[in-house]
Amino acid sequence: MRGEPFRGAPRTRKRPAPLRAGRAARGRRGLARNGKGIAVSEKLYVLGHPVSHSKSPVMYNAVYEKAGLPWHYGLMDVPTAPEAEAFLAARDFLSINITTPYKPEAFAAADVRAASATLAHGANVLVNKDGALIAYNTDGQGCVAYLERAGVDFRGASVVVCGTGPTSLSILHAVAQAGPDEVILIGRDKAKARNVMRTYADELGAMVGRVVDMPAFKEGHLSFSEVYKQVGFKFGSYATSRQAIAGADIIIDATPLGMKAADPAPFDTALLSADQTVFDVVYGHGETALARAARAAGCRFFDGAGMLVGQAVVTVGILRDITGEAALDIPEDELFALMAQAAGFNLA
Repeated sequence: MRGEPFRGAPRTRKRPAPLRAGRAARGRRGLARNGKGIAVSEKLYVLGHPVSHSKSPVMYNAVYEKAGLPWHYGLMDVPTAPEAEAFLAARDFLSINITTPYKPEAFAAADVRAASATLAHGANVLVNKDGALIAYNTDGQGCVAYLERAGVDFRGASVVVCGTGPTSLSILHAVAQAGPDEVILIGRDKAKARNVMRTYADELGAMVGRVVDMPAFKEGHLSFSEVYKQVGFKFGSYATSRQAIAGADIIIDATPLGMKAADPAPFDTALLSADQTVFDVVYGHGETALARAARAAGCRFFDGAGMLVGQAVVTVGILRDITGEAALDIPEDELFALMAQAAGFNLA
């Protein structure tokens, strides 16, 4: 993701004190090197709750080891929002990935927000550039990149996205850029889905209207302006959108349902049929109710493991661009294979 534009006015914050020789300023992180030009240790994390199941540390640490960087990526499992906010305020990290439930808190903590975070109303990546936090949301790009890698074609398709949170919106926008005929946002409450979709459309329209058209992230995808003009956006609830679910070519469940063993699928799975592709963002928690039903119906099914790797590949690219660290200039296919192997995922 080279050169993704920042959107929205940066929040006004008290800037960190100037860095004094021989001392590290609190909250001031970024690419650091010693007097010989060698990179020094940096701290990176995945922030969320729970995160004990996360494969992010083994994936990212494999990349930093290959790149020869003395960076360490660890878990930051905090049970409450105030604790998460305190961690974010300290800014004692080079970069973090953010998972459920703290994407809105990460978005609020940012000084500058890329378009991907603005449209999603949540950040899953924060990079600390000289004390300023830059927010991104790579969930959508990671999801679409993985599914296209696996042979899923969004062009001309009817796509249902379940959920109304930041992950859902990030995926909705990335799916729209992949060229479907329509994208339908579905949640438990139709009025909320309507408001979320309307806000997304309004913000996308404002971006299209006030800046030079933002190009697609991938060749063959749509620009922001093309998305706004060409893709049909709809909304509904699980109860009122049964026909849309049954008629969809691709169904993406971007809700956290399935992280607990007793969680149901978000909609009536009797609507599924063998000609559909179903994707569930959840991974690592056993077979979800949706996964079980999709496989029983003969659907082509994918879980969230590939999306995790896909968004991690995008994140490494962001770190490369912001830090200027040439050692991270690793081809995307090589990065994907390395990180999938480190996580123990069979995504061939």
